[in-house]
Amino acid sequence: MAREKIRIKKIDNITARQVTFSKRRRGIFKKADELSVLCDADVALIIFSSTGKLFEFSSSRMREILGRYNLHASNINKMMDPPSLHLQQLENCNLSRLSKEVEDKTKQLRKLRGEDLEGMNLEELHRLEKLLESGLRRVSERKGECVMSQISSLEKRESELVDENRRLKEKLETLERAKTMAIKEVVETESATTNVSSYDSGTPLEDDLSDTSLKLGLPSW
Repeated sequence: MAREKIRIKKIDNITARQVTFSKRRRGIFKKADELSVLCDADVALIIFSSTGKLFEFSSSRMREILGRYNLHASNINKMMDPPSLHLQQLENCNLSRLSKEVEDKTKQLRKLRGEDLEGMNLEELHRLEKLLESGLRRVSERKGECVMSQISSLEKRESELVDENRRLKEKLETLERAKTMAIKEVVETESATTNVSSYDSGTPLEDDLSDTSLKLGLPSW
């Protein structure tokens, strides 16, 4: 019969609670010892009973394990601490520099678009004009390349359509010749059939000659 599972809740009876504490404490210490031996792990357990009595277990010296724990916890806290003042200043400096670069690029773009030119002197305007002329020349060159590429593509397509049209025309002419020859053969066949039928159904030649001789009073042979 299966053992009934104990419901996890505070034991109200003080005596039963103390007995359970003693049994479970020994059991958990035994499990901790087995874990340290089987897995070569440093294990430390600290238990305070409800009466405030201390119970402890350690696989090695308790002070050494606690020292390692404190060092590890200190390193974690340092990692979670806010960034130092120097790091914060460095981040602020980088942010300021990037913001200045964005602002300068935005102003340059507006000038290239012909905006915000009031504060520029003659030399600056001349440099801007040269820059725009250079950019316009590159745009025109690129535009010409695109146009020539499209023309080449259209010429290639035109050549393909011409070849396809020629092939279709040749195919159509071949079909027309085949159709004409077929019609001619049918007509010749029908004509030959008609001549043969007329010859078979007519009067024999000798009978025609006899009738003619009698009508003219000529002697019959």
